[in-house]
Amino acid sequence: MKGYFKVLCLILAISLLCSCGKTANNNSQGTLNSVTNESNTSENSVSESAIPEAMATFSKEKKSHSYGVAKDGKPHEISVTAQKYFEDNSFNAFCLDTVSKSKVLYLTFDCGYENGYTSKILDVLKEKNVPAAFFCTLNEVKDNKELINRMISEGHIVGNHSVTHPSFAEISREQMKNEIGGFEDYLKENFNGYCEPYFRFPKGEYTDEALNLVGSLGYSSVFWSLSYADWDTNAQKGADYAYEKVISRLHPGAVILLHSVSSDNAGAMAKIIDEARAQGYEFKSLRDFGK
Repeated sequence: MKGYFKVLCLILAISLLCSCGKTANNNSQGTLNSVTNESNTSENSVSESAIPEAMATFSKEKKSHSYGVAKDGKPHEISVTAQKYFEDNSFNAFCLDTVSKSKVLYLTFDCGYENGYTSKILDVLKEKNVPAAFFCTLNEVKDNKELINRMISEGHIVGNHSVTHPSFAEISREQMKNEIGGFEDYLKENFNGYCEPYFRFPKGEYTDEALNLVGSLGYSSVFWSLSYADWDTNAQKGADYAYEKVISRLHPGAVILLHSVSSDNAGAMAKIIDEARAQGYEFKSLRDFGK
């Protein structure tokens, strides 16, 4: 009887996994090749599943992701500690690749709204053959379908950044599920079933319970170990400033967070990529994280 119960629990747990997590990982690629939407399709969705119950009690204490300023080609200890915390507690989350032996970088962008620079960034990424992940809100996807189609067709990841960009440290498990599921449903319905299992917490705010919930829906929570204050469109300081900030903080295994609304980032992107490669770094997709 106990054996039967264990099998039943396992089946139920598997059924809760997000379809993105079960399909997109088979689409790993080392170079930036075109991705067909059909490779990421599935009939199941987060919104159709029950709210996963936590198998243990997780803290509801609000946390804001901190990464520290890396220097001398090494990640800041804050990022190292954060990555260890995720691993030690078996959370499906990461901010730093501590497994890969080579000098790898993972380029990611947060896209809360469109400010006219995403196309230029995509142009550079295509020219340089660099993969990236774009974490979008639902409004960004709805208002810029041509850009989203381009991201997908050129091999990039369109990640889940929620429907309304709330703090996941301040909403219920049901609301979290609806925020993730609502974005996922729209993406699948409007982009030929496309979906990938990567989520970024709005504002970088979360709780251990939220980490558990996101993981139980089949998503990896993607944090970062390298960033700078680039999101204020009224406080841009020029491409050279962006270049210096990013290059001075490079370190092996870095997950880089930039904002696509930044004119500085768009202007510096080509130079950043060239200099990183000159220093022996390789840009990889999140699909290849830790490989």
